[in-house]
Amino acid sequence: MMRITILAVGKIKKDYFREAIGEYLKRLSPYAKIDVEEIEAEPFKRESDKDKAKKIEGEKILKFLEKNEGNIIILDEKGKNFSSHEFAEFLEDKNERIIFVIGGALGFHENILENPYRKLSLSKMTFPHEMARMILLEQIYRASAIMSGKEYHY
Repeated sequence: MMRITILAVGKIKKDYFREAIGEYLKRLSPYAKIDVEEIEAEPFKRESDKDKAKKIEGEKILKFLEKNEGNIIILDEKGKNFSSHEFAEFLEDKNERIIFVIGGALGFHENILENPYRKLSLSKMTFPHEMARMILLEQIYRASAIMSGKEYHY
């Protein structure tokens, strides 16, 4: 059984995202043990505060990652793109805990991006962080179905 942690900056605010995420977590329960950890997003009032907020969020992420071992994967638009089958093969090869990191509304600070973490892109498009969490869970579920030999296109 896969062991996955999703570390995300910010909380899920919209009920429809919360419901969809809950549904995928339920569907994934036979295939993976998934923990979701949330880091509080840093507030900012002015444009000039954005970099400071990203840096503080990055320090919180690094603090979490220092205390938790695993295969760390950052969700980043410049990361590797996978087809659903390729993503399933990628996950199948992981024998240790996987930690997916989703940045907040401002993205990641350089203190995260400069690390040698693997980078995964969900799309060349940009999504709100709440939607990125839902899409990631859906793709983990789809990969689990593929690895189990179940049909994944309907």
